[in-house]
This record gives sequence, structure tokens and C-alpha cells, in this order.
Amino acid sequence: MKTTIELPDELLTEAKATAAKRRTTLKAMFEHALRREIQGHPPVSNSSGKFTIDDDGLPVLAKRGDTIVSNEMVYQMMEDLGI
Repeated sequence: MKTTIELPDELLTEAKATAAKRRTTLKAMFEHALRREIQGHPPVSNSSGKFTIDDDGLPVLAKRGDTIVSNEMVYQMMEDLGI
């Protein structure tokens, strides 16, 4: 379904820039944000110190020795966090 929404110019500009940095679309960002808001998931807690959040709101794993982080490790962390 198509719809029209009104956003402040500054917010739209920031959203477009963020979408470009994340290599995604504005549509995908809106869908993700709306689904997250509707589902009511609490914000991700980082009390473990295993990751930080970068300027784009994405998790960055903390380096631990010379261990190479695998996809499986990332998927397990996501499952543990409920995301």
C-alpha cells in the first residue's frame, strides 16, 4: 500500500543519509522502525560490554584477543539478545 507522510526536512535528510550509509532503502528503514515500534521490543541492553553502538546505530563487537568473529557467533549473540 502506498501512503504519504509529512516529515521535517531535517529528519528526512538524516534518514536518507543513514539509509545510504547502511546500504539500504528508506522504505526498508521505515518498515523496520515501524515493526520494531509496533512489536514494542525494549531497546537492546549492552550491560555485557560485548559490543558498542556506532554512529549509525549498528552494533560493533568489542575485540577480544586475536579471535576472528564468525557469522555463527554473531547469530548466537543476536539470538541471545532477542533480535
